[in-house]
Amino acid sequence: MSASGPQGHNWARQVRKEEEEEDPLDQLISRSGCAAAHLAVQECMAEHQDWRQCQPQVQAFRECMSEQQAKRREELQRRKEQASAHH
Repeated sequence: MSASGPQGHNWARQVRKEEEEEDPLDQLISRSGCAAAHLAVQECMAEHQDWRQCQPQVQAFRECMSEQQAKRREELQRRKEQASAHH
């Protein structure tokens, strides 16, 4: 019967953790620096309910994310080269 105590505790902790966690996609967008462009897409979609009318916003968000991914790749490559130089 003592096993039911920890299970209940773990379950409650898990529920609390899920409620507090931000959506991973939202976290990624926030860290990318493209949150404003993403918000513009969301606002356009809310207004028009048609992604075809939001292509300028979608394109701006796409370009922002592509730039951020390129910067991230460059940073990772630079770190990899620095790590190789130290070995």
